Amino acid sequence: MPEGTEQLFTLTDPRIAESSGLAVSHRHEDIYWTHNDSGPDYGPTLYAVNGEGDTVATVWLAGEGVEARDWEAIGIGVDEHGEPAIYVADIGDNYQGGWPNVRVYRIPEPRELVDQTVTATTFTFVYEDGGRDAEGLLIDPRDNRLYIVSKEFTGGVYAAPEQLDPDGVNTLTRVGSAPLFATDAAFSPDGSYYAIRTYWNATLYDASEGVPGRRIATVTLPESDQGESLAFTRDGSALLVGSEGTHSPVWRVPVDEFLDAPPEAADEEPSPEATEEADLSGGGGAGGLILVGAGIAAVAILAIVWLARNS
Repeated sequence: MPEGTEQLFTLTDPRIAESSGLAVSHRHEDIYWTHNDSGPDYGPTLYAVNGEGDTVATVWLAGEGVEARDWEAIGIGVDEHGEPAIYVADIGDNYQGGWPNVRVYRIPEPRELVDQTVTATTFTFVYEDGGRDAEGLLIDPRDNRLYIVSKEFTGGVYAAPEQLDPDGVNTLTRVGSAPLFATDAAFSPDGSYYAIRTYWNATLYDASEGVPGRRIATVTLPESDQGESLAFTRDGSALLVGSEGTHSPVWRVPVDEFLDAPPEAADEEPSPEATEEADLSGGGGAGGLILVGAGIAAVAILAIVWLARNS
């Protein structure tokens, strides 16, 4: 793990038992938004927590089409007036494409941190290449465009239309690949970088020329029960990562050393995709067969982990 990694706070509210997304407030200093995953005990509810991990406000979402089917991610963008807005991604699908569509709900970020009910705008999405499970939401701060990151063996980054239609169906187009079993994603505050996390690590990308970006580093994350959430700090120098579970911790993981590294240094380490491709190709002979077998075993282990965490 990067030097300086530290536990920032612990979520103290027992109602937050499956924290699945995390976002840093744009309106309030040292305030973080989170939500539960899914289940009959969880309504369409957001929690504002402070730097001590205590809940300071509870926000219930209302409006046509709003439900907590499988909330997996949260991000801060802007609304049609350019004001800070919270986007909640109801994009999980444990049936592997069983839902006919997925949704993202948008509300104005509250100016006052008090318990309240807010009417949401609902955006409906379908994938151009068929339904799939997803847990990552990216919002580019430069143009407010949304991207959804699927959670699969061959995960993908899917771009939403530049302008979202709240009255129709918005098609998600695959524009790039994603790491194995991505559980969340986030843009840096200035849009220069984005990160995609898995249960074990986070991959950083240079987004200076847009999405998909060039991979620049993979960062090991603190061990957790079920690492799901990811956000950048306000200054973009670190990642905030969290986990499901009651009284779960949120960690601060510095990444400025990777972001400041020159491209030549950042590219010295081969990407996971390139490493996997080289390992599975083997190079021929008995050594190649051994490597192929090891690769198949690794995939099998990952499949077992994935099934266990989705059961």
